[in-house]
Amino acid sequence: MSRLDLENQDQLEDVTEKEIEEPPMCEVLLYNDDYTTMDFVVRILEDIFHKSSSEATRIMLNVHYNGFGVCGYYTSEIAETKVKAVHISAKEAGFPLKASMEYI
Repeated sequence: MSRLDLENQDQLEDVTEKEIEEPPMCEVLLYNDDYTTMDFVVRILEDIFHKSSSEATRIMLNVHYNGFGVCGYYTSEIAETKVKAVHISAKEAGFPLKASMEYI
């Protein structure tokens, strides 16, 4: 290999390492309130977060008894989309359910 080829290979390896960096991860949280029904929270967890019925019920009970519950861990873009989907669904159903995302 020529010297030019070796320099290009080093540059390519540097670029490849930068491009492979994993995106930041977030956890998505749901918060308890006095108006949103337990059934609606379970439905949100099943429909938006693709949780099984038993897992959705477990998370809903965490929300109910602890004031919040972790729905899952996602890349920041997916977490943001899921938070917006929760707020839209809750508003359409007439509930004040809140969700947020936190970087981990």
